[in-house]
Amino acid sequence: MSLIFQYYPQVKLYIEYLQFEKRYSKNTIEAYQNDFDQFFIFLIDQYNKPTIAQILPVYIRSWLATLKSDSISSKSINRKVSALKSFFKYQLKLGVIEINPMNTISSPKIGKRLPEFVQEAHLDTLFNEMKFSDDFKGSTDRLVLLLFYETGMRVSELVSLKEIDVDVANCNLKVLGKGNKERLIPLSKEIINLLEKYISSKPVSNLDIGMLFVNEKGNPLNRHVVYKLVNHYLSLVTTIHKKSPHILRHSFATHLMNNGADLNAVKELLGHSSLASTQVYTHNSIEKLKEVFRKAHPKS
Repeated sequence: MSLIFQYYPQVKLYIEYLQFEKRYSKNTIEAYQNDFDQFFIFLIDQYNKPTIAQILPVYIRSWLATLKSDSISSKSINRKVSALKSFFKYQLKLGVIEINPMNTISSPKIGKRLPEFVQEAHLDTLFNEMKFSDDFKGSTDRLVLLLFYETGMRVSELVSLKEIDVDVANCNLKVLGKGNKERLIPLSKEIINLLEKYISSKPVSNLDIGMLFVNEKGNPLNRHVVYKLVNHYLSLVTTIHKKSPHILRHSFATHLMNNGADLNAVKELLGHSSLASTQVYTHNSIEKLKEVFRKAHPKS
């Protein structure tokens, strides 16, 4: 980004605004930086470094067309469009530009897809029949999987958990979500007991800063390790294409909705800012009802 900052210091100022004033997560900041890097490198190469005020809609459309020709997904392109819209809106607010070049830019349409999830029976197999190694790693793996499925939290939220976030007395867990918004998630007594036992068995490490999940050396788990372990265990019980922590989040929400949970309650548990984000899980519920109808109704 150093070259970008050299020619476009406004980008650096905007990233700092997101980081220190909006308090966006590290992953979100990195995504914005990557999108800006791609766009402004394109401007430098193709249009001889126009100033922010000289950037025209045709430049942006040209870049988006390049992305599409490179088979970048509509979902990824939409994210990049959203990043640029927020950037230029901020420049308009500061008076850097008088006309927002994004005003005439439309995001590509994305076909609606139902969230993929693991069947309840397959997760029952994972937790009740699968053999985890009888050591600290085995207990860590099983507890990570359980917590994903029983709370619906994001991987970034899980790896950021600290021991003090576990409220044993009230059986809940404090989670720091997107935009540094805190929420409380209820836990079963079984999970609380497992967490207490896990914490008391953790190895000592010089790097121990009170993080909840650690490896055998006492060092905090990172996203890569968590992704790898989730993929490994889900591969043993399901054939669905994606086998990530987010699939367990989808499974958590879908199973709640299928069993009659209130939509607003699911929204709060997931930490969604709007109900629209949660409503996608109602479609899976409807699909389940259709399946029951097809199997049970004599005229279906």
